[in-house]
Amino acid sequence: MAEKVSGAAGRRSRGLARHRNFRRLWIADTASQFGTQVSVLAMPLIAVLTLKVSPQAVGILVAMEFAAFLLFGLPAGAWCDRWRRRPVMIIGDLARFLLLASVPAAYWLDVLTIWQLYVVVLLQGVATTFFDVAYQSYLPSLVPAEALIEGNAKLQGSAAVAQVSGPALAGYLIQWLTAPIAVLADAASYLFSAVNVARIRHGEPVPEQPEHRSLRREIGEGLGVVFGNPILRTLAAATAVANFFMAVFTAVIILFLARTLGLPPGAIGAAMTLGSIGAVVGAVATSPLARRFGPARSAWVPFAVGCPIGLLIPLAQRGALLVLFVLGWFGFSFAFTAYNVAGVSLRQALCPAHLLGRMNATMRFLSVGVMPFGALIGGGLASWVGPRSTLWVAMIGELLVPILLLRSPLRSMRGPAPAPAETVSQGESAPPFLEARASG
Repeated sequence: MAEKVSGAAGRRSRGLARHRNFRRLWIADTASQFGTQVSVLAMPLIAVLTLKVSPQAVGILVAMEFAAFLLFGLPAGAWCDRWRRRPVMIIGDLARFLLLASVPAAYWLDVLTIWQLYVVVLLQGVATTFFDVAYQSYLPSLVPAEALIEGNAKLQGSAAVAQVSGPALAGYLIQWLTAPIAVLADAASYLFSAVNVARIRHGEPVPEQPEHRSLRREIGEGLGVVFGNPILRTLAAATAVANFFMAVFTAVIILFLARTLGLPPGAIGAAMTLGSIGAVVGAVATSPLARRFGPARSAWVPFAVGCPIGLLIPLAQRGALLVLFVLGWFGFSFAFTAYNVAGVSLRQALCPAHLLGRMNATMRFLSVGVMPFGALIGGGLASWVGPRSTLWVAMIGELLVPILLLRSPLRSMRGPAPAPAETVSQGESAPPFLEARASG
């Protein structure tokens, strides 16, 4: 049973800060979020500056990072519903520590190649797939149902703070140590995260193990939950579109800043840091937005407001006009973060507890599984029409997201949050299809 957050303290935004087990999860996540910012900048810079590969090769590198969600996303959910989730998270952290530590080791031995980076990011993606499914499914058992939005906002807030301060620190760390050596910081953050998750003292029951279990049927139950619920179906479609064009963006943004604008790593990190303040604002604003508009409307209002500001990004130039990148990234980071907090909270509240792993895996398969294709298309477009034109494609494509959300039931929904996961009947989900095949 989750620890109870008592009285008024549990209702205030600081309530979960007093929740010992949640605090350990929060510390672990915060450390790995800061470390991840190093690799987000360092991996493409290794490819661009150290290995000097083509734009298409950078696109493949980004695609490999997300390919694991496409390959393992659906079975990961079924498996995570069979296992206790905390050990899955610990193993995922330790695997990522070992994989990332191999990059500076190979660099020191002068044997680092783009092929090793492909393997590292692919296997890191596998570990992240299992960790993320277990992580999103673990939170509803760790905290009370009424604290889900607060918990997700705190976790997303840490990610947002890491987005703000991480790139600048990462940029200067990379300039000081070189990109391959700086990856050690991310490796160490995963080791620290594993230790803190291991310190959580929460009685997680062993999931029931019926005699006859069909992986295909379990995957189908997850897909049935998502496609049988119009809200979950809308969130899956909107998040898939958002992530597809974000992958196009991710594949070319370092090329744009480093080659097209000619910025050094420190300046790239500083510009990304300033723009990422929008992510912090988005995380902080989520709870007030939910109180003002309701949990459903708080998913689409920020995207409708902040997404169009992202059109400033392709207009950026070196010098004073770099501020256009900062402003555009601020608006888009605000929109994406606020949407993520509200969307994940809605998902967790709508799904039956015993199907959370499969539902989260299905959502991630549908929403993150498109990212390898977006990254490949982004790299190909950059080789053909250049990074700036590719950024126009990405940011115009993101405008489809608020359109999808505004044409859905979320537009008219107000009032209290949906029923907690444990009170939602299985009848609210569609029956499995195809024995039905089974994000963020």
